[in-house]
Amino acid sequence: MGIQSTVVFADLYGSTGVFETLGNARATEMVTQVTAWVAQKFEMHGGRVVKFLGDGVLAIFKDSPTAIAAVVDLQRAYQARLAVMPTSAYMPLRIGVVRGDVEIVDDDCYGDAVNIASRLSELTGPHQIWVNGEAIEDGVQPSARFRFLGPIHIRGRIEPCDVYQVEWQEDISSEFFTVPAALSPATETMEADVLGGQIELIWLESRKTFKAFEMPIHIGRTRQADFVVNDARVSRTHARVEWRNGSVILVDISSYGSWVRFSGGGADLALRREECVLHGRGEIALGAPFSDLSAPVISFSVL
Repeated sequence: MGIQSTVVFADLYGSTGVFETLGNARATEMVTQVTAWVAQKFEMHGGRVVKFLGDGVLAIFKDSPTAIAAVVDLQRAYQARLAVMPTSAYMPLRIGVVRGDVEIVDDDCYGDAVNIASRLSELTGPHQIWVNGEAIEDGVQPSARFRFLGPIHIRGRIEPCDVYQVEWQEDISSEFFTVPAALSPATETMEADVLGGQIELIWLESRKTFKAFEMPIHIGRTRQADFVVNDARVSRTHARVEWRNGSVILVDISSYGSWVRFSGGGADLALRREECVLHGRGEIALGAPFSDLSAPVISFSVL
């Protein structure tokens, strides 16, 4: 029987491109500096850093409120670092937090919670924090805000994992978020994985549904695209939608970027040669942010 702990895995997104741009020596130096800083932040919050995994840091905390407070503080502090980081070295953080049994062997840790934390960090988009339901049930700070994403399939596990997204930005209205007093999802109505097996895209009069076996599909300006958005700001091949390990993934491959926002609130997610998991309903702006009212905006529903 393992020890109940809260596992945190923080991963630098985009490090592969940084190595290609800066070369091994310079990129290794920058990744090492950032991961050492992440580890220091964890330790300042009472976490125990278990190991470094390339461009990631694995740590464990005794309880979830402390762990979640640590990763929120980490993301907020990291934004200041990103603001002065050169474009060639831009590496946002993505974080998975999981409560569960952990086996400690020779100063290393193993177990389902470790595997799920690593997997959640891979599924999140840049700047995001995802936590499992057990971490929420372990207790949260009154100021913490979460959005329930639903049961998400984790590679290698039969049962899906209830996942919440931590909304850590300080300037977001809290009216749409889950509060600690009502953390139990209506599981009887959430039997299916909310990431589903198909996606519906709508732009102006164009509406198409793509099933998992039809993916990947491409969104772009030319007729060769699977979903055409004829606007000058849209790249010829702007984005790719993939079905990957039970999740619908949006991959930006454009010149000017893509922006994603989900129904129910939360910050807009900017993608520039990056990717994120699409879930539920929302919108995708292509080539210009939502603040530009003339931006071409696709509505999506993951079913």
